[in-house]
Amino acid sequence: DFLGAYQAAAAGERHGLDPDLLHSVIRAESAGNPRAVSPKGAAGLMQLMPETARGLNVADVFDAAQNVDGGARYLRHLLALYNNDMTLALAAYNAGPEKVAAYRGLPPYRETRDYVSRVLRDFHRKKTSTSQRQ
Repeated sequence: DFLGAYQAAAAGERHGLDPDLLHSVIRAESAGNPRAVSPKGAAGLMQLMPETARGLNVADVFDAAQNVDGGARYLRHLLALYNNDMTLALAAYNAGPEKVAAYRGLPPYRETRDYVSRVLRDFHRKKTSTSQRQ
């Protein structure tokens, strides 16, 4: 998972995002596999859908640097859209902003709720272990 952590650190610095958050998304999305492809067609470390990748000008979703940079830009956009509400931004990352809008909050999908919980749990675990080391 070194590749994901390395790309998360670089993209986090570039886009003003916590690298631990990006790394937690990568772990939940692809388990650090840059060649991962979901049954729905999402691909790469941050599992970008083809239309999302195109919109972010990610030419090669399997290029770890491009994928994580695009995913970081998308997550930054979602955080801005939802006033830095990580739960809603992560729900939109997983299910799409249109689903968050339709349900006026966290969609009632088990997959989305489990995803948000998994990412936040991993992120908070990283933050707790970092603060205990300081």
